[in-house]
Amino acid sequence: MTTTIDYLDKAILTALDENARQSLAEIGKQVGLSGPAVGERMKTLRHKGVIDGFGVRLNMRAIGYSIEALVRIKPKSGQIRKVEKLIAEEPRFMACDRVTGEDCLIARLALRDIAELDDIMFPLHECADTNTSIVKSSLFEPRLPQINITR
Repeated sequence: MTTTIDYLDKAILTALDENARQSLAEIGKQVGLSGPAVGERMKTLRHKGVIDGFGVRLNMRAIGYSIEALVRIKPKSGQIRKVEKLIAEEPRFMACDRVTGEDCLIARLALRDIAELDDIMFPLHECADTNTSIVKSSLFEPRLPQINITR
């Protein structure tokens, strides 16, 4: 089910993506609404499930994680649940997606040192084939997808 998004909703979502800590009044100035009107629209967007929550973007280096890695994971026959459990229980995995193709999962790791990689990956090697790539740099931060507005 697709939710209808108008140009004001899109403008509010864009403002939140740029800085979700802005006051409703500040967002209102940007989009041409009062602060309370922005609040009502945000409440409606949350109710419709368009806004799913709010979070924080961390500077990983500032908290000691100097390396990020992407891990493609292909569980051995009958081992998918065990692999998923191992990943879910290891806090250095920041994200994991089920994907199509040769691999079943793609996960993102935060590492303080490259030596940690062996400790994290060893339990997985008993039940999955893996392929790890170290992230050198990112072209851009996570961003909103294109939002089509309904007139």
